[in-house]
Amino acid sequence: MPYPEMMVKPMREEVTRLGVEELRSVSDVDVALSASSGTALVFVNSVCGCAAGMARPALAKALAHGVKPARLYSVFAGQDLDATARARSYFGEYQPSSPSVALLKDGKVVAFIHRHQIEGRHPDQVAIALTQAFDAHCA
Repeated sequence: MPYPEMMVKPMREEVTRLGVEELRSVSDVDVALSASSGTALVFVNSVCGCAAGMARPALAKALAHGVKPARLYSVFAGQDLDATARARSYFGEYQPSSPSVALLKDGKVVAFIHRHQIEGRHPDQVAIALTQAFDAHCA
């Protein structure tokens, strides 16, 4: 069952104030991700501790990097269930994971960071993995 919106609003805002567009419906996701050219990042947000302590801070650090994807999106796992499921359908064979980050180029996932690659790591380590993917695929 989703948490009350007043509890998750700060978690949503932590991401949207970085310039990330939140996708809250299936149609939002389809409009955003059906564009098959260029680069897009999809951040799968979550209420868990590793999202708060590692993933969201890492995203903020990575987006301060000089090279980044052309389009930035977020879905909120456990909150916007249909939108999250639809976003995950664009991730191909990557298993559902939250938090997680998918980097798509021309409609294909070119980098994916799973929860197990976030948990127990410092945000700087996760940010480095993101910026390396940005440099490789967004430059």
